[in-house]
Amino acid sequence: MVMKPDRREFLKAAAAGVAGVTLRAAGLGLPGAGARAYAADAPLAVTHLADNLILVSGAGGNVVGFKGPEGVLLVDGGDAAHSAALLRTVEQTLGGPVTTAFNTHWHWSHTGSNEALRRAGVKLIAHENTRLWLTEPVFEQWENRTYPARPKALPTQTFYKGLQKLPFGGTTVEYDLMPQAHTDGDIYVYFRDANVLVAGGVVSVGRYPIPDSCTGGWTGGLVKATQQLLGVVNDQTRIIPGTGPVQTRADLAAEQAMLATLHEDLWQLMRKGMGPDDMIAAAPTRKYDAQWGNPDLFITTAYRGLYGHVREMRGVV
Repeated sequence: MVMKPDRREFLKAAAAGVAGVTLRAAGLGLPGAGARAYAADAPLAVTHLADNLILVSGAGGNVVGFKGPEGVLLVDGGDAAHSAALLRTVEQTLGGPVTTAFNTHWHWSHTGSNEALRRAGVKLIAHENTRLWLTEPVFEQWENRTYPARPKALPTQTFYKGLQKLPFGGTTVEYDLMPQAHTDGDIYVYFRDANVLVAGGVVSVGRYPIPDSCTGGWTGGLVKATQQLLGVVNDQTRIIPGTGPVQTRADLAAEQAMLATLHEDLWQLMRKGMGPDDMIAAAPTRKYDAQWGNPDLFITTAYRGLYGHVREMRGVV
């Protein structure tokens, strides 16, 4: 469902209600500083997933390119700092210009090539909520940063919900909306013939996923989104996360189980009157921290998402 203006105002109010929260892990932010640090540390690397299907890493976010007679189809576009190098690498490796591209969500670490792609006349596909977030300034409280509107980066084609199918390269590329999860505009893109699924920021590797409550994400949605993906993939599927190495269905199932447990555990702590700093002190994530790292940012953003969905959690709506 598209985020209505009153819903956006509710999210802002919910964030304001926890303005005093301590962010101990602000450097892990995906749209901005943390993503740029990741990109700066890693040169672009190309992995061949199948004939005419590649993964490019090190550009701020994972990027997948697919070559067909119509040109190159791109899933995500890294950050702006690496856009020129990324597009050059994709076109040189696959031997053709980009003609179609997807945004899996609005974060700048994945939409950094949008301006260049639009100037080149590329068809740019995303969920309608991704377009909406790019039309206006977005204050990300957990980064203490406002992202300005990007009117020259808007997708040229959007959809609302329901499985979509795009004929390309002699095959059909499938894509669909996931529930409010990492953001409220997350989509997956599935190359069924190659059995490769691009999951964007919903799938995380080596650090807790971020329910970006400032733009509609929350743990309840992450639980549902990862469950939805489990219904799409099989044991042979290669799953492309927002950043990091290729994952398996078993990896995805482990993330889904972790999220389902912590979603409920954090809700129970909230019901006891705990705020995010209290939750961090209670260490509900301790058994997962060895795999997922510092939990502070996850707990803080999860709290904000739960705060925004408290009526739903109480069964009122």
